[in-house]
Amino acid sequence: MSLKDIVRDVDSWREAGEEIALATVVRTWGSGPRGPGAKMAMTRDAHIVGSVSGGCVESAVVEEAREALDAGTPKLLHFGVSDETAWDVGLSCGGTIDIFVEPLTDAVWESFTSAYRSEQAAARAVVVKGDGLGRSVVVADGGDAAEPAGSDAVASALTAAGTQALREGVSGWVSPDDAEAIFVDVELPPPSLVMVGGVHVAVSLTTMANSLGYRTVVVDPRGVFGSDERFPHASSLVREWPDDALRGLGLNRSTAVATLTHDPKLDDPALEVALPSPAFYVGALGSRRTHEKRRRRLVDRGMAEEELERIHAPIGLAIGSRSPEEIALSVMAQIVATRNGANK
Repeated sequence: MSLKDIVRDVDSWREAGEEIALATVVRTWGSGPRGPGAKMAMTRDAHIVGSVSGGCVESAVVEEAREALDAGTPKLLHFGVSDETAWDVGLSCGGTIDIFVEPLTDAVWESFTSAYRSEQAAARAVVVKGDGLGRSVVVADGGDAAEPAGSDAVASALTAAGTQALREGVSGWVSPDDAEAIFVDVELPPPSLVMVGGVHVAVSLTTMANSLGYRTVVVDPRGVFGSDERFPHASSLVREWPDDALRGLGLNRSTAVATLTHDPKLDDPALEVALPSPAFYVGALGSRRTHEKRRRRLVDRGMAEEELERIHAPIGLAIGSRSPEEIALSVMAQIVATRNGANK
């Protein structure tokens, strides 16, 4: 359960003046059912949203959260389960889980969610063990939003940890020694897939991307291709020239771009915008010979070799795709693999 799974309820509770505690999974070993960054929020009277363990330790976390609210201080919880009793509490192979529970302050919530609401990547680094317990800094793309402000060693360590994790895009535990630890909670914008060209492959690709939780955008200035009739299932249709459309969309690190038209007048301008952007994936339909011609054209237009190396071409995983549906499957699989870091 990430930030997006709890934000609506927490906003509602805050408006009602409720006292709220936030629990976050910060470390797991073995078969912990929720990974680092999973969240659960709760009010003093035990209204709950989210999950930190799939049900096996939630009741204990709620009690600890009440104590944290009473004391006004955070705490680090550790739960361990042996292999013999693991099935009874949902840890299928045994394991342990560390959960950080803290009173949710306005400063913490507003600084962390402001980037989320504007669809920016953000990382919140918080001291979960040692001096400065509970202190945090939020680092967002485009600048720091420090909370609380400070220029001491703790603030510097938090900012450095947040910046590094944001660069890597992965939540994690940072421990310089046994006595101190920082957890960095990374929230990325919701994923989106921008398809240039309302071709047949894009019809199937839109369906697949939707099923995986991607916002889908089809860009095509040609009305016959980029029509509502062809794409009633797309999140958005943009009937503009691709370079203008992509600039207007504001590509970010959660954006994938696939150029699908085979037409240099459409694909090339789109690639010129997508390649220097933070988009995590850029793919182009076409054979190896077609791609070599494309590379030469883009070099002639001033693009750098390192930018061109970002293009996945021929697009998609090599699964022997033939039909538009199979091509769409190979493209979506490659996008997911790239987002998950499986092809590094």
